Amino acid sequence: MFETTSLTINKSAYQNNLKFIRQHIGEKVKFCSIVKGNAYGHGIAPFVAMAADCGVDYFGVYAADEAFEIKKTLTKNVSIMIMGMVAGESLHWAIANEVEFFVFDIEILEAAVEVAQSQNKKCIIHLDIETGMNRTGIERSDLRKVCNYVKAHQDHIYLKGVCTHYAGSESYVNHERVQQQIVNFNKAVEEISSYGLDPEYIHSACSAAMMNYPETMSNMVRVGIMQYGYWSNKETLIRYSDQVTEDSILDTSKALSRLLEWKTTVMSVKKVEKGEFIGYGNSYQAYNDMTIAVIPVGYSYGYTRALSNKGKVLIGGEEAPICGIINMNAMCVDITHIQNVQKGDEVVLIGHQDEKVITIASFCEMSNLMNYELLTRIPHNIPRTVK
Repeated sequence: MFETTSLTINKSAYQNNLKFIRQHIGEKVKFCSIVKGNAYGHGIAPFVAMAADCGVDYFGVYAADEAFEIKKTLTKNVSIMIMGMVAGESLHWAIANEVEFFVFDIEILEAAVEVAQSQNKKCIIHLDIETGMNRTGIERSDLRKVCNYVKAHQDHIYLKGVCTHYAGSESYVNHERVQQQIVNFNKAVEEISSYGLDPEYIHSACSAAMMNYPETMSNMVRVGIMQYGYWSNKETLIRYSDQVTEDSILDTSKALSRLLEWKTTVMSVKKVEKGEFIGYGNSYQAYNDMTIAVIPVGYSYGYTRALSNKGKVLIGGEEAPICGIINMNAMCVDITHIQNVQKGDEVVLIGHQDEKVITIASFCEMSNLMNYELLTRIPHNIPRTVK
């Protein structure tokens, strides 16, 4: 209501991305939309509502509060999978509401069964296997114990999936490590099957693995960054581009579309004389008599301070460079070269204006931060609107 900045999410761009992803994975592979990190900064509530309207019926989150937000937002029945910690009240809530979750050690499994028994329900689990990421996951040495426990408690356990995560499938420098993980995961799946357990889904592929190691797609993929219109990294795009032929359904220029636009307005316009310093300290000295615009967005809005004296915004269809240090709630930009800028004029932080564009990639190049990090830094309280 009183916000100085807002985000818009483009539904048709999302539909384009879904089309590309589904053409790549095929009809028999389940698509799971990963919406952790506030849907990668896009806003979990508006994003899942839009995605569900586009036919998405499976969502992956990292924590129970994100799963709760989806339950609160959607009226239609969808599957929700928690990939991180579930304990205490969140475990009781997840089982009561048939929310799925990863099991990465025997203690979680035992606690889940105890709660499921008390509710006379089944806990819906995915066995998370340690294959070489060395983060979370059931060790191969514990698989026998875990599988026997699952078999002994099938009245209160539904084994929905078996999964793992690869340690850097976006970069060929990790190729040998990822290949060994693939081998380790396949062996673990075979061992689990040998105990007579038959999970509905086998899943290990994220966005990068789906593109760079298509053999990992099994019968479900967990897609995060790509559904929002971003390649995992430049190397993944290059590796895909090398495979594109004249017969490809979509070329790389049309494959993915960014969903997010971030805008605000000009707060103030003022003159600065040559030689004067702008903002805090003396990092920027006016090169000439200048006109600057003050923009009511700063690092408390997730606009990284690392872009001080480096970044740019769009005003009047032109690039306006940031001059001086980005403050907590404001920044200054040089508009000397832009005619007739007025208070209240549109300012584009991310997105298009006339023929110009500011991308997340350009942020990364100037600030040495990943696209994931920049997106998830955008605060939850900035309003998001689907268009």
